[in-house]
Amino acid sequence: MSCENLEKCPFYNDKMPIDSALGRLYKKNYCENDKTKCARYRVATTLGKEYVLDNLYPNMQEKAESIIQANSKK
Repeated sequence: MSCENLEKCPFYNDKMPIDSALGRLYKKNYCENDKTKCARYRVATTLGKEYVLDNLYPNMQEKAESIIQANSKK
């Protein structure tokens, strides 16, 4: 179940700095296999793409949860 946001995702399109081997691993696990575990995807689908921070990596689940919590009460 690959992510429908691949074409425009700065992480997937190498616009965010990350070691290439680690980046490939993240892309495989989050972008190409299980998008529902991706922190960026979770924020975008819960709140909207405008709430996804530029420096939010797919594995930053706690940060994603704090963004969701902080903005869900508005």
